[in-house]
Amino acid sequence: MWHLLEPLHAVLYYAPEAFEEAAALGYGVEERWPSYFPYRAAPLGAAGSERVTSAFFSFSPRMVAEHIEPAWKTASPEAVLAARDRAIDRAYRAIFGDRVNSPELTEAAALARRAAESANTAGRPLVAANAELPWPEPAHLQLWRAATLLREHRGDGHLAALLIADLDPVESLVSFAAIGAASVERFESRGWSQEEWTAARARLTARGLVTADAHGDGKGGGGSATQAGRSLRRQVERHTDQLAAEPWQFLGPADTARLADLLGEFWVAVIGSGLLPSETTLGIGKV
Repeated sequence: MWHLLEPLHAVLYYAPEAFEEAAALGYGVEERWPSYFPYRAAPLGAAGSERVTSAFFSFSPRMVAEHIEPAWKTASPEAVLAARDRAIDRAYRAIFGDRVNSPELTEAAALARRAAESANTAGRPLVAANAELPWPEPAHLQLWRAATLLREHRGDGHLAALLIADLDPVESLVSFAAIGAASVERFESRGWSQEEWTAARARLTARGLVTADAHGDGKGGGGSATQAGRSLRRQVERHTDQLAAEPWQFLGPADTARLADLLGEFWVAVIGSGLLPSETTLGIGKV
């Protein structure tokens, strides 16, 4: 379900309509980060960089501060929330065409909303913040909101799993790259310096989780996961799935399977749009 729903959520951060709405608010659109941070953090209110760094976890505090400190001076969280609804409305209409009003999408939205509304928000700041927002009226916006709630619910649980595994933010990325979830170069987008990455790799090597070899790219970013490192990452993914299971247990196997069937064509449409990058730091398709 995560593999099916994540692209439906993540298209917000890549769709041209979302960049247009962000630009209208005054955000830079030369890259995705100036709009990504306010779009994702807006449910938290005018949160400062320390709180956003805590909630987002894997981004360098410097990178968060660079984009969050000016964010709420550019536009209020309320204006950003309205803009992201407009962006998804336009993006979904462009991607799905007439299917945006189809019975299948309406049914999928209703099922996804039922699952999302059942999610326990205790100890999960991002899903709790999104859960406080009023539901939009059109079915396609409800589908996006449900996908967002479910991915942030899973994401908050994933951070708990990483903490249980004693992986700090940069170590979580190094260990994820070490199992081949994405390239080191892709993970560099999270804003950590070469020195921070190398130091994290050394810590993981000392724990017997990553080998000392490098990729030979001159960046000191390499190192493959050892058997213990792969085992730890499997444990993280298992804990993440366990912590994300509640909404699907509530929905039940028959309705969950029905939702999966309904989502297929919309997942294909988003993937086929070419808007999402072929490689992401999420590890979809690899974990």
